[in-house]
Amino acid sequence: MPNPIATLETTMGTIKAEIYLEQMPITASNFIDLANSGFYNGLHFHRVIPDFMDQFGCPYSKDPKSGRAGTGGPPDGTYKNLKTGATETRSKGGNIKDEYATKISNEPGTFSMANTGSPNTGGSQFFMNVVHNDFLDFFSPGESKHPVFGKAADEASFKVMVAISQVPTRDDCPITPVMMKSVTVAM
Repeated sequence: MPNPIATLETTMGTIKAEIYLEQMPITASNFIDLANSGFYNGLHFHRVIPDFMDQFGCPYSKDPKSGRAGTGGPPDGTYKNLKTGATETRSKGGNIKDEYATKISNEPGTFSMANTGSPNTGGSQFFMNVVHNDFLDFFSPGESKHPVFGKAADEASFKVMVAISQVPTRDDCPITPVMMKSVTVAM
């Protein structure tokens, strides 16, 4: 079965992305569960940096000016691993276990799990790479460990990602909020 395609409708355009369910089933299933539950709808990009990435997925970013944006995750609970059928857990603030199943580099256009820098602290937040950030690869030397779980499906989607990264910001937060209107995943 081919990997599913996510459609992310933002106030700056549509991003279509292949979600790597076959390669990264825990992380991809988490994203798909949150997307299809409506978790991401109405949230804002809370951190964007040109020539680096766009970060998104904090529930506190529903208010684009919240000082807590970037610090939250989904509720604790369970979700189904869509590849294996196993029940996976979100705990200790909605965190999932780190998944280092497939070595996929943080190349331009990829979606990568954000975390606090400590093990097993990814949840709902992720970032979209607009350049090759190989220093963030979990298999590279260094502290940062960010597994990739998807990639822009076409050049038009990547262009939207780059445009978001280039909006005027204050402290890396867009001055004019960029909202995620909806995220859906076709299986």
